[in-house]
Amino acid sequence: MTVRRSRGEGGLHWDESRQRWIATATIRFDGRGKRITRKASGTTKTAAKAKLREILRDHEDGTTVVPGYYTVRETVHDWLTYGLSGRAPATVKNYTTIAEQHIVGPLGAHKLRDLSADDVDRWLKAESRSVSTRTLRLMHSILSRAVTHAMARDKVKRNVVSVCSPPAGQPGRRSKSLDLAQAGALLDAAEASPLHAYIVLSLLTGARTEELRALRWEDVDLAGQPEASPPTPPSISVVRSVRIGGDTKTRKSRRGHVRRSGV
Repeated sequence: MTVRRSRGEGGLHWDESRQRWIATATIRFDGRGKRITRKASGTTKTAAKAKLREILRDHEDGTTVVPGYYTVRETVHDWLTYGLSGRAPATVKNYTTIAEQHIVGPLGAHKLRDLSADDVDRWLKAESRSVSTRTLRLMHSILSRAVTHAMARDKVKRNVVSVCSPPAGQPGRRSKSLDLAQAGALLDAAEASPLHAYIVLSLLTGARTEELRALRWEDVDLAGQPEASPPTPPSISVVRSVRIGGDTKTRKSRRGHVRRSGV
C-alpha cells in the first residue's frame, strides 16, 4: 500500500510523457496566498527522492536557491550587467571580452550548482596553456566575483571558485621600458629638440604622461634647499591627474593632491 507523505515532506509522481519521476515541494506562499513550489526530476524514483530531500534541506536551512538549471553563463552575464556599476567603459569592455572568450566559452553550459572545484581547476589548467599569468588571475577573479554575486542572491550556496588558485600562465609580453643604452641614445637624439627638457624630466622622475603635460615651469624647483634641515632636494610639483570618478584604479596607484618628486 502506498504511504501518503506528511504535510511539508513534498511529493513524488511519475510523469508518463517525460518518462521521469517528478519531485515537488511547497516552499512558501506569496502575498495572495498562491502556493510557490520547487520541482526537480530524476530518471529513477531514488534520484528524484534525493533531489526532493535537497530542496527541503535548502528550505530548512533558509537558503532557497534557484532551480538547478541556472548556468555559469547566466551567472557571469548577470554580474557583467549588475556588478560593474561605476567602472570605466574600457574596464567593462575588457572584462566582458575576457569573460565571453575564456569563461562563458568553456564553462558556460555548466549548471552553477553542479560546478565543482575540480571543474575550476581543470579549466584554469587548460587556459594556462594559452594566456598569461596576469590574464589567468583576472579570469579567476571575474568568475569568483560572479559566483559571489550569485551567492548573495541565493542562487548558489557556496563559491567553489574561491577555494581554487590559478596556476602560472604563459610569459607576458616583453617589457617596453627603455634600457640604459636606449635611454642614453634618446637623450642624445633629443638634445636639440624643444622637447628635450620634457624628455629628461620624463626619464628621471617616472611621472605620468598626463601629469607632465600639465606641468608649468613654476612647478619645477631645480635648486631645492640644500641648507634646510633636513635638506630639500630639487623637485617638481605633480598635481594628481583627473580620472573617471576622480580616483585611480587601485589604492596603490593613488598619490596625494601634490607630490614632490626628486629631479
